[in-house]
Amino acid sequence: MARSSSGFVAGLTAAAVAAVCFLAYQASANAPADVSAKPPAPSAAAPSVSPSGAPKRPVRDPLALPANSGTGERVVYSLAGHRVWLVDGKGGVTRTFPVMPSTVSPPPGAYAVTSRSGSVRGSDGVRIEHVVRFATVQDVAIGFSAAVDGSTPSPDPSKRTGGVRMTRADGNALWAFAVIGAKVVVVA
Repeated sequence: MARSSSGFVAGLTAAAVAAVCFLAYQASANAPADVSAKPPAPSAAAPSVSPSGAPKRPVRDPLALPANSGTGERVVYSLAGHRVWLVDGKGGVTRTFPVMPSTVSPPPGAYAVTSRSGSVRGSDGVRIEHVVRFATVQDVAIGFSAAVDGSTPSPDPSKRTGGVRMTRADGNALWAFAVIGAKVVVVA
């Protein structure tokens, strides 16, 4: 019995080695000549197609600076994206972060920082810091700020507020960046 089981094990081992060799041969036959070469970049000339047959639109990076957001050093505020970008004089993004919009928003366009306050109480009653105001809409001052308690709750839709809220760390960065007269570009 011992002899027959050792022959059986030897047969299984030989079959396994043969299968591995066959798979290795198949893999090497289908491998490119230079495996260190990078695959070609997808062609921009051939757009991909969605299941419906319509061409797909390229996926836009939500963190990318919006096109047509001005030039030079500026703060860019996207109303739809609920995001702010701090852009240096060479057009490079030094920081981007999400914000909680106010109930009253400025129309898209270019503005300038008109006033700043270190620490005040917001129109919603929350203590805020690093207030950077840049517009007025229907007698509501619009500006960036951070709640002292660090919160960024949604504003009460029944109140007319102009505070675009962010975290304290982001508020500190915007405060250092956006001095009086700094350009603020609001995009849809």
